[in-house]
Amino acid sequence: MKNLAGATAFITGAAQGIGLGIARALARKGSKLALTDIDDTALALAAAELSALTEVATFRLDVRDRAGYTRAADAAEERLGPVSVVCNNAGVAFSERLADLAYELWDLALGINLGGVVNGVQTFLPRMLDRGAPGHIVNTASAAGLIGAGVGPMYTASKFAVVGLSESLRAQLEAGGHPIGVTALCPGGVTTNVARTGRDLVAAQPGTGPALERTRARADELAPAIEATLSRYGVAPDAVGELVVEAIKADRPYVLTDRAGLGLITARTEAILAAMPATDPAAEGFTGFGS
Repeated sequence: MKNLAGATAFITGAAQGIGLGIARALARKGSKLALTDIDDTALALAAAELSALTEVATFRLDVRDRAGYTRAADAAEERLGPVSVVCNNAGVAFSERLADLAYELWDLALGINLGGVVNGVQTFLPRMLDRGAPGHIVNTASAAGLIGAGVGPMYTASKFAVVGLSESLRAQLEAGGHPIGVTALCPGGVTTNVARTGRDLVAAQPGTGPALERTRARADELAPAIEATLSRYGVAPDAVGELVVEAIKADRPYVLTDRAGLGLITARTEAILAAMPATDPAAEGFTGFGS
């Protein structure tokens, strides 16, 4: 999607962090912005800043709320015009331990990190296909969606799913000749308040079991240290936003924000290749299952 000037972009988790970085980068290109978040105060501050650059509309949205998603999409398009750029960015992360894998926490991680992306795709893709105009979908995954090590299984599972969804969706759209690109954003460490947000969402998650209570206590204890580390070593959200805009314009399948995971990604790829049989006569001439 070469021309972003005048395009309407719908961004979830847009009030701060990566979402705000993407919004700023798109605003500088002249895109109109539909900003959504669950933090009303931060959302108002983001809108006040970005309104100096472009036309902005804001909507409170929990991305797990499918009916709420549809209402926000309808209102955004009524105010700003057809949405052609969708950034499914809202996410949650929290400290995980194998002893504390509770259903409530699975529901939280998968509901926001994967369910929010599914709801964004399900809400906007049919509209985009009907219009037949150029568009782009950016799904925020994580470097943890490429490396099955070093991060908890709930977060990792949700982010691997987002990468797979993005790859499959991109392939289907390309095969169908649709002018809609898909990018999986796989950031490493970014200077955000993700630990504080995760702490607050874990605290608000219904349930009272011991695993959930231990996770709440740990999230509260670790949030300051995690944020200090990200502040020192993380990539700036505005830099991530610029990478995303470049990827949209060039129709790139992935955005990675640093090289910290290079060794692990290489090792994983080599292990997969090593697991393949040396020959496969049964598959000779096989080109795929079709559409």
